[in-house]
Amino acid sequence: MCGIVGLHLRNPDLYPRLGELLTGMLGEMQDRGADSAGIAVYGNPSWVPADHACVSLLEIDVAADDAQAAVTEALGSPVVAQYVDTTLVLSAPVPAEELLGAARTTYPGALVAGFGSDLTVLKGVGAPRDLTDQWGLAAAQGWQGVGHTRMATESAVTPAGAHPYAVGPEQCLVHNGSFSNHATIRRELRAEGVEFDSENDTEVGARFVAHQLAQGKDVETALKEVCATFDGFYTLVVSNRDSFAVVRDAIACKPAVIAETDDWVAMASEYRALAHLPGVENARIWEPEPEVVYAWTR
Repeated sequence: MCGIVGLHLRNPDLYPRLGELLTGMLGEMQDRGADSAGIAVYGNPSWVPADHACVSLLEIDVAADDAQAAVTEALGSPVVAQYVDTTLVLSAPVPAEELLGAARTTYPGALVAGFGSDLTVLKGVGAPRDLTDQWGLAAAQGWQGVGHTRMATESAVTPAGAHPYAVGPEQCLVHNGSFSNHATIRRELRAEGVEFDSENDTEVGARFVAHQLAQGKDVETALKEVCATFDGFYTLVVSNRDSFAVVRDAIACKPAVIAETDDWVAMASEYRALAHLPGVENARIWEPEPEVVYAWTR
């Protein structure tokens, strides 16, 4: 049992409230997973300036000033470095792959929690409500965010095992459930050159989707491939900088609810995570059908 949430804002007037709304959503899911949590936020200027690339690093022990100097030297262009709790957030006005390459060259042992334009990924171990306070999430702005509260079943309780898994540029995946054939699919992906950071089954799903997207498939096609390839029980939210998608397995035993208004689209494991959203009393609300991909774009 884990909790997942996602919020895609259509009304720019709500962008300043993204973090506030996500904080409430994630807090309501703490009962579903209290050992660790993570978020992905698109468009928060206090973490990454507009149209800048961002790389979020975990498992690193270096002062922000030292990291800023070292990655700036490796990149050959100015980099801003700051800590958001235990996540080192690097940003620069360059393509994301260039900043990622400089970060990996400088700190090859660090865990890349996420990378891409306008995207910040934060992960931590502990109660989700405590973590959102430590991150200062309520003050974040942006147009889209996803989050996850974890009850570990497949791997250790570490930042590496926490969701979201953001393994492609601007891409993010959160998962409630279990993939029963993840070991087989991991072997197949490794044979194709895909590298892994953990033994978590969710990372296999994220790497699979990223691999599909890298081959030129769109999100809806990639998620249909997930349904055809993966065994188990799951509800997934997949996002990139401009899209937000939800899918459930054929049996659909993992709970999920979607709500939609002219101002926003939101998804959560339970309705109580949506109950505080503005205008929810006028929202269209439904439970996603098995193996139907629901997707929205900016």
